[in-house]
Amino acid sequence: MPKVSLYNQTGSAVGEIELNDSVFGVEPNQQVLFDAVIMQRASLRQGTHKTKIRSEVAGGGRKPWRQKGTGRARQGSIRSPQWRGGGTVFGPTPRSYSYKLPKKVRRLAIKSALSTKVLEENILVLDNLVLEAPKTKDMVAVLKGLNVERKALIVTADVNEAVELSARNIPGVTVVAANGVSVLDVLNHDKLVITKAAVEKVEEVLA
Repeated sequence: MPKVSLYNQTGSAVGEIELNDSVFGVEPNQQVLFDAVIMQRASLRQGTHKTKIRSEVAGGGRKPWRQKGTGRARQGSIRSPQWRGGGTVFGPTPRSYSYKLPKKVRRLAIKSALSTKVLEENILVLDNLVLEAPKTKDMVAVLKGLNVERKALIVTADVNEAVELSARNIPGVTVVAANGVSVLDVLNHDKLVITKAAVEKVEEVLA
C-alpha cells in the first residue's frame, strides 16, 4: 500500500497515512484516462449550433420566373440552397454530444488519475481542513503552508461552504466534495489536496 505524509492545515507533517492499493496504487491506464477526458469534455459542449434549412429562411414560395422561354436556368424558389440567402443543406442542428463509458471503465479512469498523483508525489493529505469563516486570506495561508503554488484541486469529504467560498477567488484553485471528483478535475490540476475523511470516502466508493 502506498504511504504518504499526513499534514495539518498549517503545513506541518503530523504522521503518515496508508492509501488503499486498489484505489491509489493501480497502474495508470493512459488510454482509459484519454477516453474519460474526451467523454467529459464532450458532455461540456453546448451543442446549440443551428443553421436554417430552405423551409426556415425568409422568402416567398413563388417561382422566380417562368419555367421556359427566358433563356435563364430554371428555378423553383429563391429559398433553394444555390441562392444567396437560401437554405443550408445538411447543416448542423442542435444536439447533445454527451455519452457514457461503461461503469468499470469510468471507475478505472478515476483510480488511474488518483494513482498518477501518488506516483508523481503531487498528493497532499490533510488531517482536517476547517475554516471558521469564508476568508480568502485564510485559504491562501493554508496553501502557502503546504507550498502549493500552482493549480490545486481541494477535495473535502462533504460540501464545505466556508472552504468553497474561501477558495473561489484564488486563480487555479478548485474545491469539490469527495463524491464529485472527476478525472478531468484531477488531471487538470498540478496538486491534489485531499482531507483524510475524503480519502476514506473515496476508498469506500472505489475500493
